[in-house]
Amino acid sequence: MDSFRAFRIDEKDGKIQAGFQDLALDDLSDGNVVVRVSHSTINYKDALAATGKGKILRRYPLNGGIDFAGVVVSSEDAEFQPGTAVLMNGGGLSESVDGGYSEYARVDSASLVTVPEGMSAVEAMQIGTAGYTAALAIHRMEQNGQTPDLGEIVVTGATGGVGSIAIDMLAGRGYDVVALTGKATEEAYLRDIGARRILLRDQVDLGKRPMEKVQWGGGIDNLGGDYLTWLTRTVGYGGNIASIGLAASHALNTTVLPFILRAVCLLGINSVDTPRDLRRAVWARIGGDLRPQHLDRIGHNTIAFDDLPGAFQAYIDGTVTGRTVVEIAP
Repeated sequence: MDSFRAFRIDEKDGKIQAGFQDLALDDLSDGNVVVRVSHSTINYKDALAATGKGKILRRYPLNGGIDFAGVVVSSEDAEFQPGTAVLMNGGGLSESVDGGYSEYARVDSASLVTVPEGMSAVEAMQIGTAGYTAALAIHRMEQNGQTPDLGEIVVTGATGGVGSIAIDMLAGRGYDVVALTGKATEEAYLRDIGARRILLRDQVDLGKRPMEKVQWGGGIDNLGGDYLTWLTRTVGYGGNIASIGLAASHALNTTVLPFILRAVCLLGINSVDTPRDLRRAVWARIGGDLRPQHLDRIGHNTIAFDDLPGAFQAYIDGTVTGRTVVEIAP
């Protein structure tokens, strides 16, 4: 290809500048596989990076987009032959290497995954980084003994991408899911995707004691701060809390008592640096027993590549429900 279009993020005089540019393949980060990108997504991290509201990129300039799906064009890895449908999330995309907001991507195959059988590129990105992170959390929790018999699982930040797909996946595995949200208007949506109960944030008594009455068998937390502290106080014996996000705060003020007296486990979920074998195992489950059943509801929003710049602010404002797929190549 002579040139192609990418949404590129740069820093000039301490300020973020982001917009479309025409690039050549040699402008991209090094890698052993070249992919013709068809779809990407918008995640909170993407919005932080593109608007400068958070320092996500470790070097400049880089193409935005922390995930993508497409087809292999050329490859130095025999596992990924030209024509293979692939996806990638994490692996440094839009942090240390050029990301998925580009008609072509050149990446290290260590973080590349073949799209699960029977899954389209659109479905792969309806799931995307958010769904992968949710699946990784459930996988880690179940490795650590989580079962439906331990009790309800509460999901905070329930209407976001990670929260929505976590609810869907957990319900599909037989868990009773409680959705914690600040959006009272989204109760029907949350029930449609699998939540058994809805809990509004302004109705929650976060408590003050090191341990409160047991309420949950486990939790998946997208908020951090006081809500994560509350989970440590209210999860029962042997339960797991998967810490995924910090939409409320990066702070955690708790004691060791829940971990000692109730054997509660706090699991940190890093979807960026997942080792290759674990990454493949989790995506295999996403194509199998963790396959979401309500993608049309969760990933209902698709935008054209041209409309990308105007879509970030809604993520910063916290007004988005579910997932947004970006159609890079019509």
